[in-house]
Amino acid sequence: MPRMNGFEATRRIMEVHPIPIVIISGSYEPTEVSTTFRAIEAGAVGFIPRPAGLGSPDGDAQAAGLANTVKLMAEVKVVRRWPRHGAGAAPDQTSPAAQAAAVSLIALGASTGGPAVVQTILSGLPADLPASVVLVQHIDGGFVEGFVTWLQSSTKLPIKLAGDGARLAPGHVHVAPPGRHLGVTASGTLALSDGPPEHGMRPAVSYLFRSLARSHGPRAAGVLLTGMGRDGAQELKLMKDAGAVTIAQDESSSVVHGMPGEAIRLGAARYVLPPALMAQILVRLATGQQEELL
Repeated sequence: MPRMNGFEATRRIMEVHPIPIVIISGSYEPTEVSTTFRAIEAGAVGFIPRPAGLGSPDGDAQAAGLANTVKLMAEVKVVRRWPRHGAGAAPDQTSPAAQAAAVSLIALGASTGGPAVVQTILSGLPADLPASVVLVQHIDGGFVEGFVTWLQSSTKLPIKLAGDGARLAPGHVHVAPPGRHLGVTASGTLALSDGPPEHGMRPAVSYLFRSLARSHGPRAAGVLLTGMGRDGAQELKLMKDAGAVTIAQDESSSVVHGMPGEAIRLGAARYVLPPALMAQILVRLATGQQEELL
């Protein structure tokens, strides 16, 4: 039998016997990273870097982290792929829409299982989107550039790593860079920080959402996606209290419902949705249309 790459092997397994798959990669070389993300498209639930070899100062800690990740991922359910162009009770785009204040900034926060969901959302946004998008995705730093490249291949929007002091522009996506928190100022510029990790993470979703509650209030939309833990949940509530539209991913489509589930428990989510509907709702918000779903 010919040797299969990670994408082909994952697709074959998911077709025959769907199980949680974690990709372990020892290379940050662009073509290898691209294959890793294609495996995510095919149904893998996560990916982690290969631990350093014996004798490495970080070897034991990395090996323990690998074992813990595999144990946790063994407990998650396999989630089927979502359709690219929505399904179910999508908003009626032809009916008259009540006008509301347009959202100028969309913030996405994701962790375990997030890359495939983020791709689904961004691929559904039009090139002329009148709002900016900022994203915090918990991911090993060595994979971030490959993650951006992979996302760019499936969306009409330009995507790049966020730069300190860069100005937001409609229809552009800014991704938090490795090891730095991402915030947004009231004047519409990006602000990076080397502050302490929050919920064990830097960048943290909590840092981004908290900055938007202060700087943008009702002009922002916060979306909390699949992931372990509680990062961003309380801060999504801050955004809601400040007048922002807040969305949490539903349980049935989440690889891990920790972060969005905690947000729902706190009453932080105005809407609970599957990824297939999110892009449509975000477009309506950005164009000042009433965000009614039912």
